[in-house]
Amino acid sequence: MRGARRPTHELDWYRDPEGRGIDARLHLLDRQMLDRDQKPVSTVDDVELDGATIGQPVDHDQPPTVTALLVGAAVLPRIFGGAMPRSRWARIDWEHVTALDTVIELNDAAEELDAVWLERWIRDRIIAHIPGGAHAPE
Repeated sequence: MRGARRPTHELDWYRDPEGRGIDARLHLLDRQMLDRDQKPVSTVDDVELDGATIGQPVDHDQPPTVTALLVGAAVLPRIFGGAMPRSRWARIDWEHVTALDTVIELNDAAEELDAVWLERWIRDRIIAHIPGGAHAPE
């Protein structure tokens, strides 16, 4: 039996709402977020941490903690190149997260979050005009 693995990367471990240690890359990034009514909100594009400094060792007695999930049009810079300015990221504070599973559950309604205005705009102005885009698949 092998011993517990110590974190090797400064962003490896922090706590979820139930106090469990999780891996940001595995459990948060690119995960679908659902609102309190189980409606899709967005996917997690990045994570905002407190207590981590790039290039500095991590104190494992006080590991970094998640302060917010960041969402935005991150796919556009991935396709066209460049980087999205920090001012364009929308933040969903960690206190709004109620559960981590195959999806991330939030305690707010999607329409109450400013973070999803771009997705609502795309849904209403572009997707709704595609044949079959205005209703759920049958």
